[in-house]
Amino acid sequence: MSKIRITKQFSFETGHALYGYDGKCKNVHGHSYKLSVTVIGTPILDKSNVKFGMVIDFSDLKKIVREEIVDLFDHATVFNKNTPHVELAKELSNRGHHVILVDYQPTSENMVIDFAKKISDRLPNDIQLHSLKLQETESSFAEWYASDNI
Repeated sequence: MSKIRITKQFSFETGHALYGYDGKCKNVHGHSYKLSVTVIGTPILDKSNVKFGMVIDFSDLKKIVREEIVDLFDHATVFNKNTPHVELAKELSNRGHHVILVDYQPTSENMVIDFAKKISDRLPNDIQLHSLKLQETESSFAEWYASDNI
């Protein structure tokens, strides 16, 4: 049976700041992120299965990505917890803002690596994460491919 790739796209709004950066992104700012998630697998062959012919039900993939990424990161501000930004994070949290502290510089590159692990850990055993594309702006994005990370 053929391997098939299935892609679902998501969008969310997230703020961040890059501590120690020498440009404008050192300031707190936000992006309208677009995330494309591609998985690969074999369509279900069991005709008695309600998901016959599917690699994965799009709604099942949506549930995983929403729970692991979108619902968490949407309208949140992300800071590296190993920088002085942690003080700003505490202040924002105390004022009721949704803040996420990560152990990496919150660049698109590092975020897509984090997202790949979170999504991969939740996929059924017979389905693999093939690739992610995290678009930060209309013309800038980071991509993660499983084949590059073997």
